[in-house]
Amino acid sequence: MVNNARARKSRTDQRERDFFCVVRDAFRCFAQRSSVLLGSAWAFAAAVLAIVVWIVTGPTFHFSDTWQLIINTATTIVTFLMVFLIQNTQNRDAKAMHLKLDELIRAVEGARNQLVDLENLSDDDLKKLEEQFRRLRTQAENSRAPSDNGQPARFP
Repeated sequence: MVNNARARKSRTDQRERDFFCVVRDAFRCFAQRSSVLLGSAWAFAAAVLAIVVWIVTGPTFHFSDTWQLIINTATTIVTFLMVFLIQNTQNRDAKAMHLKLDELIRAVEGARNQLVDLENLSDDDLKKLEEQFRRLRTQAENSRAPSDNGQPARFP
Protein backbone atom coordinates (compact mmCIF):
# COMPACT_ATOMS: atom_id res chain seq x y z
CA MET A 1 0.00 0.00 0.00
CA VAL A 2 2.75 2.42 1.00
CA ASN A 3 4.85 1.37 -2.00
CA ASN A 4 1.91 2.06 -4.34
CA ALA A 5 1.50 5.54 -2.90
CA ARG A 6 5.22 6.22 -3.30
CA ALA A 7 5.17 4.98 -6.88
CA ARG A 8 2.20 7.24 -7.72
CA LYS A 9 3.90 10.23 -6.06
CA SER A 10 7.12 9.45 -7.94
CA ARG A 11 5.24 9.34 -11.28
CA THR A 12 3.49 12.62 -10.46
CA ASP A 13 6.77 14.27 -9.47
CA GLN A 14 8.40 12.97 -12.68
CA ARG A 15 5.58 14.40 -14.84
CA GLU A 16 5.83 17.76 -13.08
CA ARG A 17 9.60 17.79 -13.48
CA ASP A 18 9.24 16.85 -17.13
CA PHE A 19 6.72 19.64 -17.67
CA PHE A 20 8.93 22.26 -16.03
CA CYS A 21 11.99 21.01 -17.89
CA VAL A 22 10.13 21.29 -21.18
CA VAL A 23 8.94 24.81 -20.33
CA ARG A 24 12.42 25.86 -19.17
CA ASP A 25 14.09 24.44 -22.29
CA ALA A 26 11.49 26.01 -24.59
CA PHE A 27 11.98 29.41 -22.94
CA ARG A 28 15.77 29.05 -23.16
CA CYS A 29 15.57 28.34 -26.91
CA PHE A 30 13.08 31.17 -27.41
CA ALA A 31 15.22 33.61 -25.39
CA GLN A 32 18.39 32.71 -27.29
CA ARG A 33 16.77 33.09 -30.70
CA SER A 34 15.00 36.27 -29.65
CA SER A 35 18.19 37.84 -28.33
CA VAL A 36 19.93 37.18 -31.64
CA LEU A 37 17.03 38.56 -33.64
CA LEU A 38 16.13 41.49 -31.40
CA GLY A 39 19.76 42.46 -30.89
CA SER A 40 20.32 42.92 -34.61
CA ALA A 41 20.60 46.12 -36.61
CA TRP A 42 17.39 45.15 -38.42
CA ALA A 43 15.42 45.10 -35.16
CA PHE A 44 16.79 48.52 -34.26
CA ALA A 45 15.86 49.83 -37.72
CA ALA A 46 12.34 48.41 -37.32
CA ALA A 47 11.98 50.14 -33.93
CA VAL A 48 13.15 53.45 -35.39
CA LEU A 49 10.73 53.00 -38.32
CA ALA A 50 7.86 52.35 -35.88
CA ILE A 51 8.70 55.57 -34.00
CA VAL A 52 8.92 57.55 -37.24
CA VAL A 53 5.54 56.19 -38.39
CA TRP A 54 4.05 57.09 -35.02
CA ILE A 55 5.44 60.64 -35.21
CA VAL A 56 4.30 61.12 -38.80
CA THR A 57 0.75 60.02 -37.87
CA GLY A 58 0.62 62.58 -35.06
CA PRO A 59 -0.94 65.39 -37.11
CA THR A 60 -3.50 62.98 -38.59
CA PHE A 61 -4.71 62.07 -35.10
CA HIS A 62 -4.27 65.66 -33.84
CA PHE A 63 -1.66 64.50 -31.33
CA SER A 64 -4.52 63.09 -29.25
CA ASP A 65 -4.28 61.28 -25.95
CA THR A 66 -5.09 58.00 -27.70
CA TRP A 67 -2.25 58.60 -30.16
CA GLN A 68 0.15 59.07 -27.24
CA LEU A 69 -1.32 56.12 -25.34
CA ILE A 70 -0.57 53.79 -28.26
CA ILE A 71 3.18 54.40 -28.15
CA ASN A 72 3.28 54.43 -24.35
CA THR A 73 1.44 51.11 -24.10
CA ALA A 74 3.50 49.49 -26.86
CA THR A 75 6.83 50.54 -25.37
CA THR A 76 5.77 49.48 -21.88
CA ILE A 77 4.76 46.00 -23.05
CA VAL A 78 7.90 45.55 -25.15
CA THR A 79 10.12 46.75 -22.30
CA PHE A 80 8.40 44.47 -19.79
CA LEU A 81 8.89 41.40 -21.98
CA MET A 82 12.44 42.31 -22.98
CA VAL A 83 13.51 42.46 -19.33
CA PHE A 84 12.86 38.73 -18.99
CA LEU A 85 14.62 37.87 -22.24
CA ILE A 86 17.65 39.98 -21.38
CA GLN A 87 17.85 38.63 -17.84
CA ASN A 88 17.67 35.04 -19.05
CA THR A 89 20.42 35.62 -21.60
CA GLN A 90 22.60 37.45 -19.07
CA ASN A 91 22.15 34.69 -16.48
CA ARG A 92 23.19 32.02 -18.98
CA ASP A 93 26.18 34.03 -20.19
CA ALA A 94 27.32 34.75 -16.64
CA LYS A 95 26.97 31.10 -15.62
CA ALA A 96 28.93 29.94 -18.67
CA MET A 97 31.67 32.51 -17.99
CA HIS A 98 31.91 31.46 -14.33
CA LEU A 99 32.21 27.81 -15.32
CA LYS A 100 34.94 28.59 -17.85
CA LEU A 101 36.88 30.63 -15.31
CA ASP A 102 36.42 27.95 -12.67
CA GLU A 103 37.85 25.39 -15.09
CA LEU A 104 40.86 27.60 -15.81
CA ILE A 105 41.50 28.10 -12.09
CA ARG A 106 41.21 24.37 -11.52
CA ALA A 107 43.53 23.50 -14.40
CA VAL A 108 46.31 26.03 -13.76
CA GLU A 109 48.94 24.74 -11.38
CA GLY A 110 49.60 27.18 -8.57
CA ALA A 111 46.22 28.88 -8.88
CA ARG A 112 44.21 29.16 -5.68
CA ASN A 113 41.39 26.67 -6.01
CA GLN A 114 39.55 28.57 -3.27
CA LEU A 115 38.71 31.13 -5.96
CA VAL A 116 36.46 28.64 -7.75
CA ASP A 117 32.76 29.43 -7.26
CA LEU A 118 33.28 32.96 -5.92
CA GLU A 119 29.84 34.07 -7.08
CA ASN A 120 28.35 32.23 -4.10
CA LEU A 121 30.36 34.16 -1.49
CA SER A 122 28.78 36.80 0.70
CA ASP A 123 29.31 40.48 -0.11
CA ASP A 124 31.61 40.82 2.91
CA ASP A 125 33.78 37.91 1.77
CA LEU A 126 33.99 39.36 -1.72
CA LYS A 127 35.01 42.72 -0.29
CA LYS A 128 37.80 41.08 1.75
CA LEU A 129 39.04 39.22 -1.33
CA GLU A 130 38.92 42.42 -3.38
CA GLU A 131 41.05 44.12 -0.74
CA GLN A 132 43.57 41.26 -0.88
CA PHE A 133 43.93 41.70 -4.64
CA ARG A 134 44.22 45.47 -4.23
CA ARG A 135 47.10 44.95 -1.77
CA LEU A 136 48.78 42.47 -4.14
CA ARG A 137 48.55 44.95 -6.98
CA THR A 138 50.00 47.75 -4.84
CA GLN A 139 52.88 45.48 -3.81
CA ALA A 140 53.54 44.58 -7.45
CA GLU A 141 53.48 48.25 -8.48
CA ASN A 142 55.90 49.18 -5.70
CA SER A 143 58.32 46.33 -6.38
CA ARG A 144 58.36 46.97 -10.14
CA ALA A 145 59.17 43.30 -10.56
CA PRO A 146 58.91 41.78 -14.02
CA SER A 147 55.67 40.05 -14.79
CA ASP A 148 55.38 36.29 -15.19
CA ASN A 149 55.97 36.47 -18.95
CA GLY A 150 59.37 38.15 -18.56
CA GLN A 151 58.17 41.60 -19.57
CA PRO A 152 58.15 44.51 -17.12
CA ALA A 153 54.84 44.78 -15.31
CA ARG A 154 52.66 47.58 -16.69
CA PHE A 155 49.86 49.18 -14.80
CA PRO A 156 47.48 51.81 -16.15
